[in-house]
Amino acid sequence: MRISYFNLIMDKSNFHIRNYESSSKPQGEVSWRSPSNIALIKYWGKHGNQLPCNPSLSFSLKNSYTETNVRYAPAEEKKPALQYSFEGKHEVSFETKVKKFIKNIYEYFPFLKHTDLSISSHNTFPHSSGIASSASSMSALALCFCSIERQCFQSLQDEGDFYRKASFIARLGSGSASRSVYEGFSVWGENKLISNSSDLFAISLLSQRGDHFNKLKDYILLVDSRSKEISSTAGHALMKNHSFANARFEQAKENLDKILTAIEQDNWNDFADITENEALSLHAMMMTSNPSYILLKPNTLKIIDKIKQARKQKALSVCFTIDAGPNVHLIYPERESRKVRTFIEQELLIYCSDEKGIEDQMGKGPQQIK
Repeated sequence: MRISYFNLIMDKSNFHIRNYESSSKPQGEVSWRSPSNIALIKYWGKHGNQLPCNPSLSFSLKNSYTETNVRYAPAEEKKPALQYSFEGKHEVSFETKVKKFIKNIYEYFPFLKHTDLSISSHNTFPHSSGIASSASSMSALALCFCSIERQCFQSLQDEGDFYRKASFIARLGSGSASRSVYEGFSVWGENKLISNSSDLFAISLLSQRGDHFNKLKDYILLVDSRSKEISSTAGHALMKNHSFANARFEQAKENLDKILTAIEQDNWNDFADITENEALSLHAMMMTSNPSYILLKPNTLKIIDKIKQARKQKALSVCFTIDAGPNVHLIYPERESRKVRTFIEQELLIYCSDEKGIEDQMGKGPQQIK
């Protein structure tokens, strides 16, 4: 896939600090809360520096978020120091990932080369619950760094520029994180029908939508709470030589166009069919890759069958989506909450680990705390 000339310009100029001086010594503290998101059109497969092979669509959640606090001061040694804690504990593996991420963004935040950082974060949702923690954590960290730039270098005063750079930076840590800096629906990846869409950052999708889609609910059915069998990075890499990769990328592009039409026309059945097709296509890619992975569990399939039956036989406005794991996201409009809650309790929770799930909904996007 090619990057447009417009995007190359954005990459090389708009995301740098134009009035940066190496003698600057920023000091202070900043905190952001950023949500996870659930993808409806899945991005699976990447190229270059965290660029997607197909566009994706998601909506940000309300209750599932990461809070990140960054304390920053001039480096006391020649090499800047980093202290990182997660849930109040020093996590070496997370710290290593954050160190690598920070080095990769020196070009866009050169002050980080001369700044000691103390970073702490925590999630409101459990690890391996089928909720993307990398999306919320990397977007929260990107928002913190953009706030430091705005506070100390008087740039990014325009809100559009601020969130666009936050999305761009978040993408370099986790592709799906690029979509978490916005409220509601967002799209990441170039699409000829969406103006200003880009492979380099996500954009908020504030187009008209039908009543079904103004307040979506997401109930995560925890089939298996153990860590997933394969990392997202490894899963994306399997697409490089996949026999069906090109067909899958084209399918995602077509599905994006169709689902946007369904949302605008308030067509729940079309929305549900496309959302479920995307989830199953993702797992089809995993099952036919080399090596292959079967991430769906027997109870996952039972839940899928129950959801399909409920939509067809009970006329419930429900559908499912699944990320790279066995847990199922039940998507439905808020106005269906009472009937869907009964459906969940009577027919779905018996297939979940400890008969538990996590209730969430479409949220308002990230929030600065400090």
